[in-house]
Amino acid sequence: MRRREFITLLGGTAVAWPLAARAQQGGRVRRVGALMNVAADDPESSLRVAAFAQGLQELGWTVGRNVRIDWRWNADRERHPAYAAELLALAPDVLLTTGGTVRPMQQATRTVPIVFAGLVDPVGGGFVRSLARPGGNTTGFATLEWGFSVKWLELLKEIAPGVARVAVIRDPAGAGGPGYMGALQGVAPSFRVELSPIDARDPSESESAVAAFAHGMNAGMIVIPSVSASVHRELIISLAARHRLPAVYGGRGFVANGGLISYGAVTIDQYRRAAGYVDRILKGEKAADLPVQAPTKYETVLNLRTAKSLGLDVPATVLVRSDEVIE
Repeated sequence: MRRREFITLLGGTAVAWPLAARAQQGGRVRRVGALMNVAADDPESSLRVAAFAQGLQELGWTVGRNVRIDWRWNADRERHPAYAAELLALAPDVLLTTGGTVRPMQQATRTVPIVFAGLVDPVGGGFVRSLARPGGNTTGFATLEWGFSVKWLELLKEIAPGVARVAVIRDPAGAGGPGYMGALQGVAPSFRVELSPIDARDPSESESAVAAFAHGMNAGMIVIPSVSASVHRELIISLAARHRLPAVYGGRGFVANGGLISYGAVTIDQYRRAAGYVDRILKGEKAADLPVQAPTKYETVLNLRTAKSLGLDVPATVLVRSDEVIE
């Protein structure tokens, strides 16, 4: 589906797919409620819809024929509880959530099955009892690898060897913020870099903090994945460009929008895999019995145009390892 067609179909922060005929499975159309932590017109939105719908279709579920998906889109955390209540009022058979929307959905229901995609540290965050036996009504696909932090520093030093000071854009209230930051602090001495954490939740504070940090020499930046970083993605990318900071991100979306380089799990793949758990739940299995799964696909994405604008000579080793090069 082309992005323009998707946005036209969306028509706002919520979308309900039309019903075309009676379901072929179980004699009725099954219903899925989906609460996302990005806006409807965010480039990630159409990718998530397409990946999840494709995963369902491969398992015999066709949107508009035997399954209906009610989407709610909003990057404003304050609106998530209201959207969770809206979705529950539609009597869904199962719910799809993402990292920043699991908690409000769990607070809204402890009975309707919940499948998440892209959640950081589900055990540490108290979302599930264990990875192998989640218990309760929630399971899904998590981002668990604190080792990402080492890779981010490796890439930063490889692409910009002179970097000795690194601003770390983080959300201290986010589920993964403390874990990623702790891992970075543990390996920073071996890379001979000094870390300076900057809060991603307040745009004005972030802007002034990055400006102050960039006055020094040999500076770079790492952006830890979080809802706040995604919401303020354009600002963060523009700050890196304005202050000529080589920056490493945790997801492809930043690089597609002009960021330098990223390494992380293929998030869209998790939505395709989440369709498999939704299928199993619709066929009678319980969320409590489905183990939480870690990412299986990772990617490095490089924006050569941004590298050139920063005056960086990208090593051949980085080019060879990149899964995608944007020129």
